[in-house]
Amino acid sequence: MYFHYICIMQGIEKYKVRLDIPVRWGDMDALDHVNNAVYIGWNEDARIAYFMESINNLSVDNVGPILARQDIKYIYPVTFPDTVTVGIRVSEVLEDRLIFETKMWSDKSQKLVALVHSTVMAYDVAKKSKAAIPKVWLDKITEIEG
Repeated sequence: MYFHYICIMQGIEKYKVRLDIPVRWGDMDALDHVNNAVYIGWNEDARIAYFMESINNLSVDNVGPILARQDIKYIYPVTFPDTVTVGIRVSEVLEDRLIFETKMWSDKSQKLVALVHSTVMAYDVAKKSKAAIPKVWLDKITEIEG
């Protein structure tokens, strides 16, 4: 069983920012598994943790990150009690956006439970329009991702 979990978690080292999130009783729905909307919240927690780790601020020169797209593949149900490990990384950097990949693993089932791809735009609050990714973001992302 331990070997199986190691295999499932293989590749987690690619995710430099990771969170261990305890599943709460209230996260479950009427079908006795974690409600799909909760995964969205876990992904948001991971994105915010990534930005706090990388730029230690969510806004640079009036430019901040906004979520433009989120695609979730639900793989295996999570139930209470459990702890979910959420790993997030930037998989692609474009001129005005970052593509994040998030994986979620269940400690109890020892399985990959969800895969998320998110697009985060750089947004100039003053101009109310998209912006180029600030250099400080790029530098910190390179520092984290290697």
